[in-house]
Amino acid sequence: MATTTSKTLSQALWNSADILRSKMDANEYKTYLLSLVFYKYLSDKMLLKASELLESDTDDLAQAQRNFEEAFADEELRDELINAVKEDVSYVIEPKLTFTHLVDMVNKGKFQLEDLAQGFREIEQSSEIFENLFEDVDLYSKKLGPNSSKQNQTISALMKELATLDIAHNGDMLGDAYEYLIGEFAADSGKKAGEFYTPQPVSQLMTKIVMQGKENQKGFSVYDPTMGSGSLMLNAKKYSNEPGTIGYFGQELNTSTFNLARMNMILHGVDIENQHLNNADTLDGDWPTDEPTNFEAVLMNPPYSAKWSAEKGFLDDPRFSSYGVLAPKSKADFAFLLHGFYHLKDTGTMAIVLPHGVLFRGAAEGKIRQALLDQGAIDTVIGLPANIFFNTSIPTTIIILKKNRSSRDVFFIDASNDFEKAKTQNNLTPEHIEKILETYIKRENIEKYAHLASFEEIVENDFNLNIPRYVDTFEEEEPINLTELSNSMRATNKAIVQAETELYDMMKELTANNDETAQQLADLMSLLQVGE
Repeated sequence: MATTTSKTLSQALWNSADILRSKMDANEYKTYLLSLVFYKYLSDKMLLKASELLESDTDDLAQAQRNFEEAFADEELRDELINAVKEDVSYVIEPKLTFTHLVDMVNKGKFQLEDLAQGFREIEQSSEIFENLFEDVDLYSKKLGPNSSKQNQTISALMKELATLDIAHNGDMLGDAYEYLIGEFAADSGKKAGEFYTPQPVSQLMTKIVMQGKENQKGFSVYDPTMGSGSLMLNAKKYSNEPGTIGYFGQELNTSTFNLARMNMILHGVDIENQHLNNADTLDGDWPTDEPTNFEAVLMNPPYSAKWSAEKGFLDDPRFSSYGVLAPKSKADFAFLLHGFYHLKDTGTMAIVLPHGVLFRGAAEGKIRQALLDQGAIDTVIGLPANIFFNTSIPTTIIILKKNRSSRDVFFIDASNDFEKAKTQNNLTPEHIEKILETYIKRENIEKYAHLASFEEIVENDFNLNIPRYVDTFEEEEPINLTELSNSMRATNKAIVQAETELYDMMKELTANNDETAQQLADLMSLLQVGE
């Protein structure tokens, strides 16, 4: 079997999207491509597992399909096999609905969209973990084609393209490829779909910070109440030495994106019992309210300055009640921050990305910020470069919060110039990430880059956390040599006079063939005349 690298798999999957690009934008075609990739993954995994259970191990999907069909045709063997497969992978797809069989039907010109739709339904009904997973995949959308025949052709072409890829054997590689696709979709659709994705370099930085010193902890719990596609949480798996024990708790309002996160978790090999995901509005209704409710790490990249109800009843909500005021209706930034902080363990660390306005805006936001500073909750403020997110070009800040700190000082890092310029986005390189992380860990002053501000300094600045107040990045301009400037101006003026004189002499040679042109020529020469 040919070796597949993460790069070639990612690129092949991305190239598959060419079939859909002319028909709809990335925010829509991502649902079709990612769902079909996931369905193929489940189908291939089940076929290979069935062959293993039948003691007919094979890496060939066509052979695995034949093994499965033969066993299914045997009534006595079928029930035993179904139970064994369900116990192992928690679902079963009928032989006639596997991805392998459906592609065979495509090649024979006998494929029907309803068969794929039925395959989706069988997966959804097989286990609670898959419930409503494909509900956003409209196989009969007019965007796929004006009629059922054209829709069939579009999906058939996409399935044929995906059929050539070895998905089931690549383990975490497929998860990485999935991450690549999600990032490409976000980049391809900009603001419209960028909200559901945090660029990997930012995710890595935030995750490394919240996991500092806890890499070996078993049962580590991570919570993202605005999880999008789940990518931010999943980074914990990369930096833990006990990845199989991590508990993932996430909530997402958008159902389509919620389903994307569920697929993302499964493709990254997260055990079902470690997934705790909820599809609801984080601010309107607190979650989770059943144990556990507090977590070792809280990671958040909420929608910036979103609107929320801010109804008075929230003043009695334990998430917000101790602050006496609510985040304004027009800017829910602090509502998200307080929600996340409420669910943070006393020994945990929280990292949240927000616009810079939260650092200095007054009124209710100023009161909340002061209350957080009074209790020493704000540990570090990191200024990020502009234009590193897909849904906004504004500069953002990562705020690190902790409970029960022994000090109320705040560490400031101005990393706004730490980026690599790309075509449309600025990127944090691994070197930039390590520089920020090392600075965060050492917590020492670095001229024009980092400053540890005492609580007294914070008070003197009226609890304003605007980074330039604490990290002076002003660069003095070199003094101007007036003598050199005068000489340069004289030389420039001399060259201008010489050029005008030469042009005037050349124009004296010109002649006009009528009175109007002669007058225009005279007017022009009067402007250039340099006093002969």
